[in-house]
Amino acid sequence: MFSFAMRSPSCVVAASLLLASSTVWAADPVIVQGAGVVVTGVDLLAEVQRLPPEARVATLARKENVAQLGSNIYLRRALAAEAEKEGLANDPLVAAALRIARDRVLSDAHLAQLDTKSRPADAALDAVAASTYKANPARFEVPAQIRASHILVAKGPDAKVAAEKLLAELKKGADFAALAKEHSADTGSAIKGGDLGFFGKGRMVPPFEEAAFALNTPGELSGLVESEFGFHIIKLEASRPAGMLPFDEVREALRREASAKITNEARGREQKRVMAAARPDTAAIEAFAATPR
Repeated sequence: MFSFAMRSPSCVVAASLLLASSTVWAADPVIVQGAGVVVTGVDLLAEVQRLPPEARVATLARKENVAQLGSNIYLRRALAAEAEKEGLANDPLVAAALRIARDRVLSDAHLAQLDTKSRPADAALDAVAASTYKANPARFEVPAQIRASHILVAKGPDAKVAAEKLLAELKKGADFAALAKEHSADTGSAIKGGDLGFFGKGRMVPPFEEAAFALNTPGELSGLVESEFGFHIIKLEASRPAGMLPFDEVREALRREASAKITNEARGREQKRVMAAARPDTAAIEAFAATPR
């Protein structure tokens, strides 16, 4: 059974549009126009809501992307205008599809507004997060962990020589994070200065894990550690014994969990309220299902 208590991409679109609308209506630039068709900045904002949040700003910051998006929307809008002139909007299936599309956008906007109204205050979310943390200690238990950074020199003819050179620079006092950002082949950690965060045993490949857990003092460097990926230089940042994850590390996740639970419950109540008036026609349903297509 359909349930709008679950979050959907289209609901995220509506929520984002609601949040963005107050800042875009005042100045809505025309991006592309011609033959009676106009594409504006609001159209582009609506289009990119389908992308992940972190990609939207980057997409609209490139003029090439703005031009391409504008052209794509212009083409669809121009073709839609021609379809209307040809009377295609009067086709029963097309008309039904348009009604459904409109229903989807408006219902998602309604649900996004409901989410905003039902979202608890920050203080309430903090209280729920703290309560969940205290009531479920086993959920947050972790084994002994270390936090380490590394520089990876990928496999190649001169990989070992390059890694030895970097290790020599580090032993002379070079900044580990700076060298990691410049030289590490592990791009995911390189942007963070090589930081891998906390991890326990069983998370890394065996040679790396053995060398990392052999380090004892924060700031201590390993020698060259060879793995299937190349040569690593590992720096111990910190260590902690087995126990519970600190509340500060799980606070935001628990806040998101509590917020999602509360908003989904609000959606469930709204669904129940709306569907209370629905009267499915069993005979019509059976007849429709039995009709040959």
